[in-house]
Amino acid sequence: MKQISVFLENRPGSLFSVLDRLREWEVNLRALSLADTADFGVLRFIVKKPEKVIELLKRDNFTATLTEVLTVGIADQPGGLSSVVGILTGEGLSIEYLYAFVSPEGKGAYVVLRVEDYDKARIVLESAGIPLLGDLSL
Repeated sequence: MKQISVFLENRPGSLFSVLDRLREWEVNLRALSLADTADFGVLRFIVKKPEKVIELLKRDNFTATLTEVLTVGIADQPGGLSSVVGILTGEGLSIEYLYAFVSPEGKGAYVVLRVEDYDKARIVLESAGIPLLGDLSL
């Protein structure tokens, strides 16, 4: 699955400018995360047709990138996330960051993972029977 990251200046209105543009383009956010440092923020989100959205963002002079991430289904119970992280840790894979969301129908919990080795992590998770959410599942 592809995630869009938009780099934002730490100033009032920078987040709104991106979100308002997405609203104008009728882009529905499926998952998102906002992180910051002293100088800038990073808005990460999942949408349908990310390639089209990134083109629109770049056309409007936003600094944005596409990143391949894994989106995995987890048990919506205590320890659900721990079990998935344990599988990756057991294989020596590092997680750079993660964020979570629930399905629109409330039928499951999901975690978006950015890992150091995407291909190996995908194989490890699939071998362990962990469900991976594909682009068409949004």
